Amino acid sequence: MAHATPQGVKLLNGWKRPGRFDKGLGAQLPEAYKKFWREWKLTTPAAVHYIPKEHQWERDPVTHAIKPVQNIPLPLIDTPESHKGIWGGEAVIKGFQKREQTKRRVPHFWVPNLRRSVVHSHVLDSYMSVVVTERTLEQIHECHGFDHYLLKNRACDLRSALALKLKREVLTALLNGVPALDAEPDRQQEVLKEYSRYLATYTPEEIDWYGHTYVEAIRKLQKQLRDAEKVKPHKVEFRSKLIEQLRQAGISEAGKLEKPGDKLAESSTEHKDSDIEALTKLESSPSSNWLSKINPFGKKET
Repeated sequence: MAHATPQGVKLLNGWKRPGRFDKGLGAQLPEAYKKFWREWKLTTPAAVHYIPKEHQWERDPVTHAIKPVQNIPLPLIDTPESHKGIWGGEAVIKGFQKREQTKRRVPHFWVPNLRRSVVHSHVLDSYMSVVVTERTLEQIHECHGFDHYLLKNRACDLRSALALKLKREVLTALLNGVPALDAEPDRQQEVLKEYSRYLATYTPEEIDWYGHTYVEAIRKLQKQLRDAEKVKPHKVEFRSKLIEQLRQAGISEAGKLEKPGDKLAESSTEHKDSDIEALTKLESSPSSNWLSKINPFGKKET
């Protein structure tokens, strides 16, 4: 049966639904972004809303039966507001709550306690006012600074798009030698000595693609493709050919014909800038009545 199917042996294990990196522009994204995406979305984050059990087996306190331990993380909801702040791995939890013993349970949302605070980045040399949680501030103090907090934690633990964007800016600044501290060379060397060890785990390409959402990565890829293959409008190409044919015909209004011994750089720049002027001059000249008859957009004499 395997040899009779288009997919071969792969079909025997079930049909695999194509993912976002299997077709379209997603398949053209570099491996550096795919590595970041796996770290952000496919890696299990640290336990925040539950206490994981270290043992593999446990005894039930009522029945005394031995059962395996299951550390199942709670499903979290990342709201748009969570990506505008730094919540320290926390998110909204949806569940049910039984508020009275004699009544049925009701849906309930658990939201972290948020507050606005100011954080300071030594690498970027700037203060930022962001919405954080108590856990975020505790982790910043445990890591001995906001920059250490961003660089030590993985993308799955940072969660928010704002934190990942700031981490990319910090890594880019370290890669470029901390340009924000060019006026203070001594302090610049101290910052580089303290934070440059985090660059060992990233390549320049990975830093460039780090922290982008999927939509931002697609737009960046589209921009790179457009810049690599610049499309020249046909009207520019046809206009240049027309001017060249008129020059070869010896029409004085079209300019002089290039000679093989002329400099290519000077002639190319001059003709590119003077093509439009030459064509306009031809249309406005009295000796170009035949051209005005051909051109439907030219001015006709009355």
